[in-house]
Amino acid sequence: MNTPTPLVPALPAGPVATAALDLLRAAVSPPVAHHSVRSYLFARLLADHEQLTPGTDYDDDLLFHACLLHDLGTSPQAPGQARFELEGADLAAEFLTRHGYPADAVDQVWEAIALHSSAQIPDRRGPLARLTRRGVTADFGIDTAHLTDAHGEAVHRDHPRLDMTTALVDAITTHAARSPQAAPRYTLAGELARERGESGVTGLELGTAAGRWGS
Repeated sequence: MNTPTPLVPALPAGPVATAALDLLRAAVSPPVAHHSVRSYLFARLLADHEQLTPGTDYDDDLLFHACLLHDLGTSPQAPGQARFELEGADLAAEFLTRHGYPADAVDQVWEAIALHSSAQIPDRRGPLARLTRRGVTADFGIDTAHLTDAHGEAVHRDHPRLDMTTALVDAITTHAARSPQAAPRYTLAGELARERGESGVTGLELGTAAGRWGS
């Protein structure tokens, strides 16, 4: 008897994956934590759609950690002296180094997280950066034509949205207020802080609320 193929992949198991999940859940709010997990699941579904092979075309373990830890820079653990993407990349690198990952692997995850809010650039930096970026943006309802409604329902069943976009913008703008260096002009944090100050709501929140998955 054939075993049916699951709609979404299982999360990686093992002590480091468990430690990463524990770190995530202790550092950020539940909506942001669920967003991070969904980003990995959406990244994996894109890789499957493109018929990429884990271990050959991309490193699934590194993809898991890049997606899972990509918003650590919005947490109180971040110093608040640089862009949240960079501080999140630094915190992820510290975590992976502490758990014995080689420098090359750590650097790949650092780059994927540092670039996750930058359009187009990750597409030229290899599969890890590209899949991380596309997994994150898919959770905002962007470029999801390859995902079925059943995929969305399965992902959100275990990882509900909980008004994620507003929670994430809250976290980013709180970090942005910690120093001028945390929100330079024309960066994501700088623009979100400007929009919040001018109108109380950001285009990201409005766009996501009107998008495929909602806020």
